Amino acid sequence: MPTETNPTWWKEMSVYQIWPRSFADGNNDGIGDLHGVLEKLDYIKALGVDAIWFSPLYPSPNRDYGYDCADYKGIHPEYGDLELFKRVLDGAHARGMKVIMDLVINHTSDEHEWFKLSKEQPDSQYHDYYYWRKGRKPGGKKPPNNWLSVFEGKAWEYNKDLDEYYLHVFAKGQPDLNMSNPKVREEVKSILRFWLEMGVDGFREDVITYIAKREGLPNGFPLPIGTGLEHYTSLPAVKDYLREFKEVLDEYGAFTVGEAPMMTPKLAKEYITDEAGNLLSLMFHFQHMEADCFLIDWVGLPFSLKKLKKAFSTWQREMAGVGWNALYMENHDHPRIVNRYGSLKYREASAKMLAASYILQSGTPFVYQGQEIGMTNTKLDRLDQFKDVITFNNYNLFKKLGFSEERFVKLANRRSRENARTPVQWSGGRNGGFSEAEPWFPVNPNYPEINVEAAEADANSILHWYRALLQFRKENPLVIYGSYQEHYKSSRSLFVYSREYEGKKLLVICAFGDKPVQFCAPKGFDLTQGRQVLGNYAPPETQSNCFVTRPWECRVYLWE
Repeated sequence: MPTETNPTWWKEMSVYQIWPRSFADGNNDGIGDLHGVLEKLDYIKALGVDAIWFSPLYPSPNRDYGYDCADYKGIHPEYGDLELFKRVLDGAHARGMKVIMDLVINHTSDEHEWFKLSKEQPDSQYHDYYYWRKGRKPGGKKPPNNWLSVFEGKAWEYNKDLDEYYLHVFAKGQPDLNMSNPKVREEVKSILRFWLEMGVDGFREDVITYIAKREGLPNGFPLPIGTGLEHYTSLPAVKDYLREFKEVLDEYGAFTVGEAPMMTPKLAKEYITDEAGNLLSLMFHFQHMEADCFLIDWVGLPFSLKKLKKAFSTWQREMAGVGWNALYMENHDHPRIVNRYGSLKYREASAKMLAASYILQSGTPFVYQGQEIGMTNTKLDRLDQFKDVITFNNYNLFKKLGFSEERFVKLANRRSRENARTPVQWSGGRNGGFSEAEPWFPVNPNYPEINVEAAEADANSILHWYRALLQFRKENPLVIYGSYQEHYKSSRSLFVYSREYEGKKLLVICAFGDKPVQFCAPKGFDLTQGRQVLGNYAPPETQSNCFVTRPWECRVYLWE
């Protein structure tokens, strides 16, 4: 079993993600900060997690809320400073928790000193830190290629002073770094060493499979969105760069999890397996987040349990014995999961069931702030209340499809990632206990009913359920290291899987939906001989091998 001296210590941990701007406001200016985090360290520890992952804390103009970094070795003044961060780091370590930073190296902010110098001094080394190119002939007034930005129009922005364009695969304020330049890679290694020397335990690496661009930057296949993706997604050079960075990371035994759009198990094996050299510890993918949409959250489809189960089980099967899974249901980039895969009518039951459905699989589970109390999507009335660059880019796209602003706002209330970015609801008091000042973003109006204070007082709350789940995982190596097998594969209402390890067995039964479903235990799993260890309803007085599920019911049985 892994120990602190073993490089795979992260297999046994669970992680809490903090999106700092909306977590807790400790100095009452309306913006979440490290003062607030410091005050909440005991709460985070009590959840039962072993690590904190911070979304970017760096100085930033906030066009993409920290994912446009203006200084990789600093802390945004709104959040605190390096001294305060060190106090949080030490406080987390004193409580036995690791700290993971967000590493955003596909691009910087256009306010980063490197980019400013690349514009002001085109003959300097910094000009080649980015992709500056002349326009296409004749006349040079067309962008260098036909690539489209993921966030904001075309992927090239013209600078009249230089008569050149710079590449931005994301927003205009996020120019892409030229990772093929060895000097840029040395800068990245310097960033890694800075935080690792301070005591940080690892990194979540943002869109890490995008960091290499095809030589010559050729035109991409024309698409409504994402033209050019084939020329900057998972190119062979990505592995070369990661191998170089890993030499630094290995000096400190650091943990890494890469975020990778369009990732598949086959491709993941090229990064996270022993055979591939473990270029990353884990890989975030999005396949299980496509059970109610087509590729992106904004293109909604009816929820398909079979699609969700296929994604879960494929990754479990393909990673078994060769790699390790990253398990999550929510993060800063997706609407709240209860709205998507659960039920607002049965919010508590469905939130508990969804938690068990993923946390008890094989892998390292991540819990996003507010998820543990069942926070839900919010409701905004006007477009100008939104703040996310993606929301406004999508408004421009949907307007071309004939959407009125009113119709689009309704869509955004269901599909915008801003639903995950409302302030955490700590109490039923003013502003949900987030801040005494007016919050930077409106608190969800349901905070009087859904908040941490109320959840703490209710022994049957979603919060206590998460604590029980994470504690059960921690106490049972079966959950961490056991094999995985899916049952009821063809069911459109039941997700059932078993885990086995060293003579012990676990059966997880999850009912998706309000309607009753007949369930009978799979062969080899006699419920009358097992022990129900978890359930989101009161257990029956006598166990039977068959039962009819209640709305969004979850039962977990153990055989020892």
